[in-house]
Amino acid sequence: MKKNWSRQVIFVTLATLMALSSASAESSVQPVMSVVEDTLSNGLRVIVKPDHRSPVAAVMVWYRAGSIDELGGRTGVAHVLEHMMFQGTKTLAPGEHAKRIAETGGRSNAFTSADYTGYLQELHSSELELAIKLEADRMHNLLLREVEFNNEMRVVMEERRQRVDDNPRGLLMEQLAATMYIAHPYRTPVVGWMNDLEHLTLEDTADWYRRWYVPNNAALVVAGDVNPAEVLRLSEKYFGPINSRLLPVRKPQEEPGRLGSRMVTVRANTTITSQITAYPAPRLSDVDTDWEPYALYLLAGVLDGHSAARLHKRMVLDEGIAHSVSVSYDGLRRGPGVFYVAFTPVKDRELRDLEAVWLDETLKLVTHGVREDELDLVKAQVIAGQVFSSDSVLGQASRMGRMWAIGFAPDASDVINEKLRGITPEQIRQVAEKYLVEHQATIAILEPKTSK
Repeated sequence: MKKNWSRQVIFVTLATLMALSSASAESSVQPVMSVVEDTLSNGLRVIVKPDHRSPVAAVMVWYRAGSIDELGGRTGVAHVLEHMMFQGTKTLAPGEHAKRIAETGGRSNAFTSADYTGYLQELHSSELELAIKLEADRMHNLLLREVEFNNEMRVVMEERRQRVDDNPRGLLMEQLAATMYIAHPYRTPVVGWMNDLEHLTLEDTADWYRRWYVPNNAALVVAGDVNPAEVLRLSEKYFGPINSRLLPVRKPQEEPGRLGSRMVTVRANTTITSQITAYPAPRLSDVDTDWEPYALYLLAGVLDGHSAARLHKRMVLDEGIAHSVSVSYDGLRRGPGVFYVAFTPVKDRELRDLEAVWLDETLKLVTHGVREDELDLVKAQVIAGQVFSSDSVLGQASRMGRMWAIGFAPDASDVINEKLRGITPEQIRQVAEKYLVEHQATIAILEPKTSK
């Protein structure tokens, strides 16, 4: 089963933004309907979006708990519990949850991020009750046993070796985060530090389950060929009897102010050299009143949102000095946002050549701003992504669940889309001037190991 713990350390590209930008994609036969919401007496949030275009339903349970909530010495425990959630309950044998879903022709999966953990089923809508029943079962009937725990710990440690320890790009991203943040828990990898994994216990995992896997810290999100009243009835039937519990107090975890730029060099088994520069940036806090996060999203698109975007065009197409360029902004999260710029030089070119071009393009942005036609092109791409993102019921459920998990209304992406439309070239120039500042940057450089 694929585990997606690394999603939050991979760049959030403009395509991700487009997937998060929502629209009511109209069908002349079966229209997508409005979101229906309710809260059970035990605190479980129920979010439903009917879409009758095909007999498919996506059933997800989101927990507002991720590596951001972990304590020192227990990094990786959120991801480990995600694995254990498939290893049996009081009524199901290990692996039976996924097997039951697969027998219907459906599929199940899960993912852990810094901000949340999610579980999903995508199956024929006639099997809606089965999916809800199974999710409720493992919310409060999970059995944590030593044999399964030891097996899954070996799997998780092997994941870490494959995706980080033996992966130069994974190492670079991990070291970038550890250098960028001094106090904030975003500095720790979602998969956990290897030393912590080696000493993690079954009781650590059970404690995490008791703390966070409660209905008042979760949302059931359903999209597809469903009746909202039926979803609410089944939610009450299976989740209703589960008692709420007092949640741990989440203390503020603010990152201290910057005193200057930071740099880290990672020497690994690779034949290429590359660089990632990360700039501290605001996260989206209020979808109605904020504007800087929207301008930062579109700034990333102006620089690298399409083949004719500024940085890609100059570095890759015109001057041919870069093998690849990537620009992105991640502001949809519970903690501080970040703006990334990454590039890899072609053979016989140095990182300093690309760095000089990047600084020159930054100066041009701040001095001359952005043209209307540039911005219109990026906005058009975002709008085009609306219909695409609405084609999948799983995409709709994922979008609503993520919005809930980071503290917004499930349909906040509709507001986000309208706010993006209203961003002006001058606002983009202003955020470039304010946040793309050299002395605030964290630079991570990947270089090959040498024989010296």
